[in-house]
Amino acid sequence: MTHSDRLTALGIDLPDVVAPLAAYVPAVRTGNLVYTAGQLPIVDGELVRTGKVGDDVSAEDAQALARTCGLNGLAAVHALVGIDAIVRVVKVVGFVASAPGFTGQPAVINGASELFGEIFGEAGAHARSAVGVSELPRNAPVEVELIVEVA
Repeated sequence: MTHSDRLTALGIDLPDVVAPLAAYVPAVRTGNLVYTAGQLPIVDGELVRTGKVGDDVSAEDAQALARTCGLNGLAAVHALVGIDAIVRVVKVVGFVASAPGFTGQPAVINGASELFGEIFGEAGAHARSAVGVSELPRNAPVEVELIVEVA
């Protein structure tokens, strides 16, 4: 089963690539790796939530937003090389705009990590960082970037 078939079976549609918000491109390939820019929880061109996790945004809602970021990252990869070219997810870096005292960053970024497991199975298992930060662009609660190996 191809990754495209798996997406269909899961009822997942990849979104359109999010237009860059500044001077960068959504994804770059070097050799057999594709690096994505940080992806915000943008749907149909709009940031769907703002604020700090643990204050304005619940950890559960932030986990769903991290999933959206992950889908946006996959869309960027797909636009560059095609989703079926992905061999494995190598690394995920997640940033969580955190209220003081919030320490649940790993659970938030699981929203993206679990998505990759659903789609790619064992090839979705990856190294990861989940980092709490004071601010993200446009007051986004979460941002996710990917490194994937491609054929």
